[in-house]
Amino acid sequence: MINYSEDERLYHIGVAPSRVGRYVILPGDPGRSEKIAAYFEGAEKVGEHREFVTYTGKLEGVPVSVCSTGIGGPSASIAMEELRICGADCFIRVGTAGGMELSVESGDLVIASGAVRMEGTSREYAPIEWPAVPDFHLTEMLVRAAETLGFRYHVGVVQCKDAFYGQHKPEELPVGYELLQKWEAWKKLGCKASEMESAALFTVASYLRVRAAAVLFIMSNQERNKAGLSNPIEHDTDRAIRCSVEAIRQLIREEKGKSETEKECRK
Repeated sequence: MINYSEDERLYHIGVAPSRVGRYVILPGDPGRSEKIAAYFEGAEKVGEHREFVTYTGKLEGVPVSVCSTGIGGPSASIAMEELRICGADCFIRVGTAGGMELSVESGDLVIASGAVRMEGTSREYAPIEWPAVPDFHLTEMLVRAAETLGFRYHVGVVQCKDAFYGQHKPEELPVGYELLQKWEAWKKLGCKASEMESAALFTVASYLRVRAAAVLFIMSNQERNKAGLSNPIEHDTDRAIRCSVEAIRQLIREEKGKSETEKECRK
């Protein structure tokens, strides 16, 4: 690992190691960082460079951060790499996605149990045979949080790609035949939703030996639209944000409890 001084700002995210908490929420949209930080206690903007907007505050008295990653795996992997240098070791991606399975409706949450690596970033970290999977316990915490908050959610595999329009107008592209065939394969395998970052983040997290999970807000579902089912377009990501914040709160409480138990056992 590259060593930085406590006050030396990292090249891409523009944040010094001393200004980042151990637990980090990773939205894509820089504009969402401030919205997430509003749930922290005493939040302060600690960095803003390119697509990376970072705030740090506290939950349950423990430092936590939010750092936007921009769109896609390349910038998401940069954020995770540099935040790891800052000492972060627990990451929750909060983003938007398009539903694929007909049961997944606009406004629902999808908590990823794995990701299809149909993108390029993860291939520079691991052979394609390596599965892109989240941390089991952190994923479990997201499920608990969604249930605590009473939000409708699904758990399953999501598909990740690099080209947004490869999903939305594949028939117009030179390799549309391949895109369409694979899309049908993912549907037959029960894929819940399509997005752009989780596969890269899960794979990089495996390499860095850190925890990562993802909760996604479903904006719409093109398959429901094709089937003539109700498919309004939703934009308010607050449920996914609240789910991630609640998961971190519960995790911090749990880890504090374990720490206290260990102290008592050592006496």
